Amino acid sequence: MNDLKAVIVECGEEEYALAVETVVSIEKLERVNPIPHLPEYMLGLMKIRGELVPILDFQQILYGNSVKEKSSARVVVVQTENLYIGLLVLDAKEILDIPESKLTSSGLMAYSRTPYFKTVANLEDRIITVVDAEILSKTLAGMDEIGEYVQTVQMQEK
Repeated sequence: MNDLKAVIVECGEEEYALAVETVVSIEKLERVNPIPHLPEYMLGLMKIRGELVPILDFQQILYGNSVKEKSSARVVVVQTENLYIGLLVLDAKEILDIPESKLTSSGLMAYSRTPYFKTVANLEDRIITVVDAEILSKTLAGMDEIGEYVQTVQMQEK
């Protein structure tokens, strides 16, 4: 593991980090086109810079409630192997350099329900959980279907 440059986002009362190299952009929540029969945390599709991006309510995934009505809410668009996904968070706060010496994975092994929590940054005045967007995109129910749906819609647009 090396030092981590990360975008720090807020959900609930906690802070989470996404590796800066996976973050494409940070957007305000605009019009989302809902898709029926998807899990509650999947808000639908939003067109961002010409791309269709599925919007996942990260607050809903973690805590069972939504931040879509909050004015501070932001969509952090991350690139995964197969598609872009937008994570709706309470706030996108800063970019932070986290030294490798401050990263630890102890304690995370007990969380089989959150395999996308990669490590924890144990800083002097805060603890930040590092999220692996790739693992998140592969472990959430419905992601295969949404990926196929996005590809189908994009093919029809061409």
